[in-house]
Amino acid sequence: MATMQNLFDEERQDDTIKDQYLTFAIEDEDYGVEIAYVKEIIKMTAITKVPEMPSFIEGLINLRGDLIGVLDVRKRFGKPSKEHDEETCIIVIIYGDYTLGMIVDAVQETAIIPEERIAPPPSAKLSYANQFIRNIGKVGEEVKLLMDVERFLAQD
Repeated sequence: MATMQNLFDEERQDDTIKDQYLTFAIEDEDYGVEIAYVKEIIKMTAITKVPEMPSFIEGLINLRGDLIGVLDVRKRFGKPSKEHDEETCIIVIIYGDYTLGMIVDAVQETAIIPEERIAPPPSAKLSYANQFIRNIGKVGEEVKLLMDVERFLAQD
């Protein structure tokens, strides 16, 4: 049974992460994922291939004894692959019961994007990747494409 203190602590934690997004780059586009989903950011590591997986699933990594599925955000967005470099990293996210890694070109920052600086994306379907965008956020003069994690993780 939840106590008043537990409810207060949960509400306070929700307030601390409200409006916060981890931003990252894929090619010359900036994306954001709600910080509530982010467990950690790690450097690229050895990935074990798994046969007969969708093309955007790179395989599995061993993260401190836990096996984590890793997907390539570029491939999921239908973009060409690129060689990994010193900026390439894996964002480990938790969504429901799932923990998985997303390979991105570079992590940028944690940005605070208040609700009034967020708008729905244009209704026109400009590319395959647009189906994974929930909203568009403005940070200063920059635009961040805010991901719909549920649609992003769904298999086609």
